[in-house]
Amino acid sequence: MLSVVATEQAPFQNGKRKRLQEIIAAESVRKGEAFELASGGTSNIYFNMKETMLHPEGANLVAELMLEILAQEQVDSIGGLEMGAVPLVSALCVKSHPDRPIKAFFVRKATKQHGTKQQIEGHLQDGSNVIIFDDVTTTGSSVLEAVKAVRDRRCRVGKAIAIVDRLEGAERNLRKEGIELVALFRKRDFEST
Repeated sequence: MLSVVATEQAPFQNGKRKRLQEIIAAESVRKGEAFELASGGTSNIYFNMKETMLHPEGANLVAELMLEILAQEQVDSIGGLEMGAVPLVSALCVKSHPDRPIKAFFVRKATKQHGTKQQIEGHLQDGSNVIIFDDVTTTGSSVLEAVKAVRDRRCRVGKAIAIVDRLEGAERNLRKEGIELVALFRKRDFEST
């Protein structure tokens, strides 16, 4: 399956992507020390995307750009692994209404031990067409955790969308599972900012 990276697609020639890049650089990029990553590796550049996803303009721009990607997709629900995907799919869900409402869900890292004891919260029907979201992809392990949970419910996942891909194997690892990775940005987009 051919991987198309959104940074090279035409819809983003409109200034929104550039403004979002400025917000991410100001709010979410940390440099200069050895940061430990969720993948277990280390890096001298760290993306704390919660700062952008919880910023009014940042959240709006992320949602608008990702909805452009979703415009041609046949999707029933969008979701991802907590915590990275929660503000992201929430913003997309809100922004999708009323033109093309898309329901959202999130996958818990561990099944809830009280109440309904569910691993997936929100709106996900068995057998749905699903797109998985993540704030930052490194190896793709968070995306693959979410994929496993929704595939256990017979859902189809052919695409994952991230705000930033760190270019450390996520695209390759997802491709092995038949999933195309689309990213608004790549790590190198912020190395000189």
